[in-house]
Amino acid sequence: MRKREDVNEELARKRRKRLRHGVAAAVLAAAACLTALLLFLGSLGRTATEAPAIQPTESLSETQPTQTVPPTEPVADTAPETTQPPTDSQPPETVSAQERAGSLLASMSRTEKIYQLFIVRPETLTEDKTQAVEGLSDILDAQSVGGIVLFSGNVENPEQCTALIASFQSASPLPLFVAVDEEGGSVSRLASNPAMGMTQFPSMGEVGQSRSREDAYQVGLTIGGEIRALGFNLDFAPVADVNSNPDNPVIGSRAFSDDPEVAADLVSGCVWGFYDAQVISCLKHFPGHGDTAADTHLGYAETGKSLGELEETELLPFRAGLQAGCPMVMVGHIACPKVTGDTAPASLSPRLVQGLLREELGFQGVVVTDAMEMGAITEAYPAGEAAVLALEAGCDLILLPENLPEAAGALEEALDSGRLTEARLDESVRRILELKLQYGIIP
Repeated sequence: MRKREDVNEELARKRRKRLRHGVAAAVLAAAACLTALLLFLGSLGRTATEAPAIQPTESLSETQPTQTVPPTEPVADTAPETTQPPTDSQPPETVSAQERAGSLLASMSRTEKIYQLFIVRPETLTEDKTQAVEGLSDILDAQSVGGIVLFSGNVENPEQCTALIASFQSASPLPLFVAVDEEGGSVSRLASNPAMGMTQFPSMGEVGQSRSREDAYQVGLTIGGEIRALGFNLDFAPVADVNSNPDNPVIGSRAFSDDPEVAADLVSGCVWGFYDAQVISCLKHFPGHGDTAADTHLGYAETGKSLGELEETELLPFRAGLQAGCPMVMVGHIACPKVTGDTAPASLSPRLVQGLLREELGFQGVVVTDAMEMGAITEAYPAGEAAVLALEAGCDLILLPENLPEAAGALEEALDSGRLTEARLDESVRRILELKLQYGIIP
């Protein structure tokens, strides 16, 4: 394998240079659009802290947001035409996207493929939270991660945020997912900073009180449009959990409703809003974190529900979001012992990821783990073993590993030993590349 990488090294470097040039141009164009967008918003006379007025609308059964088929080609700069929603859980893949993904995959070394599976904080690579550092291209050549995720501490103002994202994109050998947790309400990494001048939405529980899918659509459309102007292309939203346990310490008003049917309708509306904003949305936290009495950020948490009980409540919003064409699902770290017969977190469980999500629900898009630096993982698994188990379970992207070199090294060792196959690695990398192509992240 080493000899093959040596032979292809020069070809790979040429490919990286071409991609960098294309991405740099695209990012600079996005940065130029930011000023125009801010001026436009100012012309509307809306203050930075005011959410758009949400007027009472018709009942769920009578109101529909503008619906658009999820992208199968790179997303255009203009708003897509409206049409009927898809009839299955995934947008059809185009031959061109498949062919281009296959071509890119064939040109990648094993190391490049492994690092494509990770989304990390900027400071994991550079030790600087807010600014790009000298030699960033060399860092990303050696650790060509699939994406970065920004938190409140990474963002000072729109100009700094846009410049940071542009620096990473132009330095990366393959264009990056640039992600954020921007749900509205209490989880607003960007809008919580007044300097960002963004719309501040109430909690989704408050939005959901109207029972209006159109209101949820406007949330996705507005948040998506504002973060896209800054250079983001992925939002870890909407929350598809049902607030079914009043003692739950982590979901609560982040969910649209304690009624699974209401939550399902509003989740689908929000997915359409993000799509019309040309931003990747991500349903979370599969198979449903709303009925746990513990917080996976801190340690072990489980649901005591059977599969039949999950089908009646927790899975309804996920099914609705997939039917709306959501291209990504985040799997939580909650255990489901009455479904799996063990205490493994969902993110590391083949029964829940490959079995329930992919085979029973039919989802063939990108699956991302919840943050692997959370207590539910770190208290029980080393970073390397957790990464291997996630791939074995059927996940594609590994979010925020506790130790990136250790996680990547463990995947390399698993491939060398035959515990993981090259075909399994290629399966996940192909999904990642195809999604980046479908949304125009790879030009």
